[in-house]
Amino acid sequence: MSAWRFSRYFLGSAPSITEARRFVAALLRDWPTADEAELIVSELATNAIRHSASGRFGGRFLVSVQAHTDRLWLGVLDEGGPSSPRVFRPCPEGEGGRGLLLVASLAIDWGVWGDEHGRTVWAVLNAGSQAASCI
Repeated sequence: MSAWRFSRYFLGSAPSITEARRFVAALLRDWPTADEAELIVSELATNAIRHSASGRFGGRFLVSVQAHTDRLWLGVLDEGGPSSPRVFRPCPEGEGGRGLLLVASLAIDWGVWGDEHGRTVWAVLNAGSQAASCI
């Protein structure tokens, strides 16, 4: 089985979060980690729209999915912003602030590449038994 990668751009708007989830769901149907991958991409896409230039008029973000023999790599490239994504402890009564904490708890590894001009926030999952087979 060979490795594969698919990427797609989305408009930087709230409805695109649902579209990004559907994109991942279609690529990973029948994979043991499909639900986790959808949730991670949803959180990362939401952050791209809320906290980067991707959420401005005309903005966009890129979702990439790479399957390897034993790993699944997920990434969301945004259009940058003044601050770098980070995990922090949210206020118990607040609605936000849990996205990257959730990503960190689901993924075996995660991180950020880039700067104020554009960042990729990525996460790695164990691929499970569907490793490297394409749709």
